[in-house]
Amino acid sequence: MESRPKEGAMQTLPEARWGSARQSDRVSSVERRKILDWLVMETREERFIDNIFVELCQRLSEAGVPVARATLHFRIHHPQWIGARILWRKGLSEAEIDTYEYGVEDSTQYLNSPLHAFNEGAEEVRRHLDDPTAEGPNYPLYEELRAEGLTDYMIWPLYHTLGKRHAITFASDRPGGFDADDIAFLGDILPALALVSEIRLKNRMARTLLETYVGPHASEQIMAGATTRGSGVTVGAAILICDLRDFTRLSDLWPRDDVIELLNDYFDAMSEPIERHGGEILKFMGDGLLAIFPLTDPCACGQLLAAIDEAQAALSRLNEANLKKGHDPLGYGIGVHVGDVMYGNIGSRKRLDFTVIGPAVNIASRLESLTKELKRPVLFSRAFVDRAGCAGELESLGSYALRGLDEPVDVFALLGTK
Repeated sequence: MESRPKEGAMQTLPEARWGSARQSDRVSSVERRKILDWLVMETREERFIDNIFVELCQRLSEAGVPVARATLHFRIHHPQWIGARILWRKGLSEAEIDTYEYGVEDSTQYLNSPLHAFNEGAEEVRRHLDDPTAEGPNYPLYEELRAEGLTDYMIWPLYHTLGKRHAITFASDRPGGFDADDIAFLGDILPALALVSEIRLKNRMARTLLETYVGPHASEQIMAGATTRGSGVTVGAAILICDLRDFTRLSDLWPRDDVIELLNDYFDAMSEPIERHGGEILKFMGDGLLAIFPLTDPCACGQLLAAIDEAQAALSRLNEANLKKGHDPLGYGIGVHVGDVMYGNIGSRKRLDFTVIGPAVNIASRLESLTKELKRPVLFSRAFVDRAGCAGELESLGSYALRGLDEPVDVFALLGTK
């Protein structure tokens, strides 16, 4: 698609950006080479692109390029955010990082911004902020930049593999802004910055996708090399298994989109307290979930109890909202046990699942099933109760034979719950 010309576009930009033979009066060829060599060769040990970007901007400023503010704008693959911005200002040793949720592209703030104009296809958007006669839209951002004492602002594309297009901005505080030599020097840096940023972005993307689908702790193990079948460790953990009641009936009666919304709301109510209290959700199983609280945290059992308390409150609020919509309240069952589990990779040669298995998981699952029979939403094993030291806060329901176990298990429930 042919790009439309935008406000203040420099017709000489391609030559300046991609290797102009001119050298800046302020920046010698030695300084230019030092910055490029550093960017390509000496950033290999730095994991985060924001740290590299901060140091790059500082080096540019020290070399005489009047960069006073700069940003990187990336589109990212994340379940919650569509993009992120890294912002550096002169004098700061750290960048500000902001994330943007899906839907921001429809907001008034975005639509009335130079970034929107750039994303419509321009190769450059530029504004001389200290020139009152400059033509083109006077976006609210320009007023903010003038208030900061900035004189020049530009947006350029930062191209990644297969034409993936991100954005970089530079702003100057020097009277008159950037000159042609500044533009040439900044342009020479962009291809190297594109390579460096793409590597970090894809590393972060891989980590984000792993965190999204297997959880933060399992993702760390996988990124560290736990990728072979059977690799894993034995860990002590408090185990929580939760299941939604009558989901099959609901999925038959409700429209598909309503069912998906119901599941998402239910998982939000359960998951957020679990994660907030240090639990790790290993998998969603249809309308259920499996989570562990590693006993490396001495307060793991107490954290699990706090998570259940908050999750029940969230589910009560969700049921109130469902009742107002004319829907039946959601029922659920939670089984809790504690013990050693095998934590690692299980599956076929080409398709693995990073999960936990072992008798302790089976007991938690049997307790969850027992909630249907006893009509109590949450059941705990004696092993968990003894470990947590919470017998005085729970009601003993007696001993029950659980499928697959030789010995009955003492079962406890929350006080006052039916």
